Amino acid sequence: MTGSANAASPPQPRAAERILKTARELFYKEGIRAVGVDTIASEAGVTKPTLYRCFNSKDELAAAYVRVYDAEFWARFEGAGVGFENDPRTHLRNYLAGLGERATLAGYRGCGLSNAAVEYPEEDNPARMVAEGGKVLLRERLEGMAERMGARNPGLLADGLLLLIEGAFVSGQIFHEGGPAGSVAVIADMLIEASLKD
Repeated sequence: MTGSANAASPPQPRAAERILKTARELFYKEGIRAVGVDTIASEAGVTKPTLYRCFNSKDELAAAYVRVYDAEFWARFEGAGVGFENDPRTHLRNYLAGLGERATLAGYRGCGLSNAAVEYPEEDNPARMVAEGGKVLLRERLEGMAERMGARNPGLLADGLLLLIEGAFVSGQIFHEGGPAGSVAVIADMLIEASLKD
């Protein structure tokens, strides 16, 4: 009887998964440096030694969080292009429309990668290294999309789009509902139109 009851119970997440899920929520909401490992361990229902067995340091835990956030970003970004593989402009517009909606919600805290890069100016910090890698990849992806759209200067359009996206990440935290981040897709479309070859 006990065996069948246990079989019906959902498996409990492993300690490392609980720690990372808890860290992801707390780091995004409060900032990486503001949250101590004691708080993470307590909220995850583990001991501090268990946390350090799973992650060698807080820096490594922060890097793991940034990797999770990066994967979530790319899932949203690439998901916006499903069905529009040959139409990078619509793909980008779809992503930016979603960003505009998210960035105007209460509790929006911007991009976890951008926030990590700001919190960790040290170039050799593991979290910053992951964040920088994600941003470099985004810039390259935008340049490729700009080229496929027929931009006169794909690199320049990519830089403009990246600055616009980063601006939405930041301004969403300040203005929320009714703020400029809600217009990011429309402004990007204007920028793209002005950048296309005659």
